[in-house]
Formats: sequence, C-alpha cells, structure tokens
Amino acid sequence: MSVALLFSPQGSQSVGMGAELAAASPAAAETFATADAALGWQASELAWHGPEERLNDTRQTQPCLVATSVACLRALEEELAFRGERLAPAFVAGHSVGEYAALVAAGTLSLTDALHLVARRGDLMADAGVDGGMLAVIGLDRVAVAGVVDSLGLGPDLVVANENAPGQIVISGTPSALAAAAQPLHAAGARRSIPLKVSGPFHSPLMERVGTALAASFSTVTWRDADPAVVSNVTAEPVRDATEIRGLLAHQVHSPVEWVRSVRGMAAEGVDTFVECGPGSALTGMVSRIVPLAHTLNVYDSASLSLAVDSLLVAGAGVPA
Repeated sequence: MSVALLFSPQGSQSVGMGAELAAASPAAAETFATADAALGWQASELAWHGPEERLNDTRQTQPCLVATSVACLRALEEELAFRGERLAPAFVAGHSVGEYAALVAAGTLSLTDALHLVARRGDLMADAGVDGGMLAVIGLDRVAVAGVVDSLGLGPDLVVANENAPGQIVISGTPSALAAAAQPLHAAGARRSIPLKVSGPFHSPLMERVGTALAASFSTVTWRDADPAVVSNVTAEPVRDATEIRGLLAHQVHSPVEWVRSVRGMAAEGVDTFVECGPGSALTGMVSRIVPLAHTLNVYDSASLSLAVDSLLVAGAGVPA
C-alpha cells in the first residue's frame, strides 16, 4: 500500500468542525490551542460554535480550516502511535488553502508559521477590492468549459480556475461575468452550476496582486525542505525544495488548481490510498471520480479516525513507530 495525505479546501468548512475530535484526542485539542495562541483569537470557538456567517468570512475560514485539518492529522498520528505504528506517506497535497496544511504535514512550515501566512492570505484576499466569486460547473469537461469561457471574451474577468474532477470544473470571475456564463454553459450541456462558499474570484488573474503581497510575507517565517514531497497545486508536480515551494505558493492564489493532474500523478507513482484530513469528504469524493480504483479514507471525527486507522493497519500501511 502507498498512501497520500490530502488536506481539505475552502468550502469544506462547517460549524462544529473539529469539536468532537478535539474532545476525544489530546493531540487535536493541543493543535487548536496552538492555533488560538498563534492567531490571537479563538479559532477553536469559531470552528466549533460559529456563527456560520463569520466562519464563512475568508479571513476566518482559512485559518480555521488549516487548524482543523492539522488537528485531524495530529489525531491520526496520535492514534497510530498508540498502536505502535506511524505512517510514511509517499506524498502530501492540499487543495488551495489546504496546501498550507500539507506544508505543515511535510515539515516545511510549523503550524504557527502556516497560520500566520494563512491569516495574511485571508486578509489580503478579503481586502483585494475585487468583487466576484466561483462556480462549480457540473457535467462538462475542461475543454468544453474553457470553450464557453473563451467565447465570451471577458478576459481576466472570467477564467477556468480549478479542475477538480472529471465533469466538475470551477470557473472564477466577477459577478457579471459569472452571470453571463450561466446560459451558454447550460446550452453547452452543463447539468448545473453551484456557487462555492468563497468571497472572491480566487485562483484567477484578478488575485495577482494578492500573490505579490503574500510573497512579501514569506520572509517572516522559517522554511524547510519538504519530506515527503508536496504536490503543487500550480504544476501538479511533487516538490521538496523550500525555495521552489515558496515561489509556487506565491502563484497559487491566482493560478488554477490542477487537482485532476495532481491526483493522477500520485496514482501513476503508485499511490493507491488517499486519506483526507479535514472536515467533510470533498477531496476523497474527487479522488473517487479521478481514480475510481483508489481506496479513500477520511479523518474528521473519532469514528472516521478509528475506521481510517483500522483500514490502514489491516492493509499494512503502518511502519513501526
């Protein structure tokens, strides 16, 4: 068995995330305590109790998601250690903001440093002054969606942002551009278009200034080479070098998330089991459509944790701690 660890994207957040796991796992509880201290506000309180409106503000969403995802990872590590085992994943990867949690898993960033950067990222994205959003287009492939987008001739106001899975393509743009695309996409065969729970046109050229400003913050934290390799959202390639990771991360906020290529690349390198650490199951759902024969597991509460650990150990994925 070869394992990749995945970390959840924005849009996965929900009030209550991480609460039950933190009550059951000292390692998860400690992670939330570290996050609260690093941020100077109660990410745990917001993640566990809301209100939903505030949790969905990208300034709070991003740090809360990273804290929750890392808490899930630490609970997984804790339970494996209790059984005398540990994981040696072949790769780690996160979708959009989840890539910061992946960098913590790879040892590239400490949790505190990752949260400082993610808080800065959220502030910059919220304050970018660009009105817009993102739509998941269901039922069309990337070529078809790109054809519709290009035919509208709206330039950077409307772009293909993410290729999440076959038949699930995300577009990003201004409100008027997204509205203009609705009918042509339907005419091209889209079954539906689902607005994402985000507060701007992320992963589009409209966010380029955010990437530049975010990169200026990178010198304030300590970077280490990744072990295991992190699969970059921008290139869909595994990366270990810290300097290269920094450069790609600066582009990530205004570049498409190449998730389909990322998952296929990991599968081509022998990964047959994908474990999502974080609220919900957005990424494992995508994996099941990208690589239907892959085994998927989730860690978001004590029940899913127990199932994941049992499945990994039965399959022989653990190595002696």
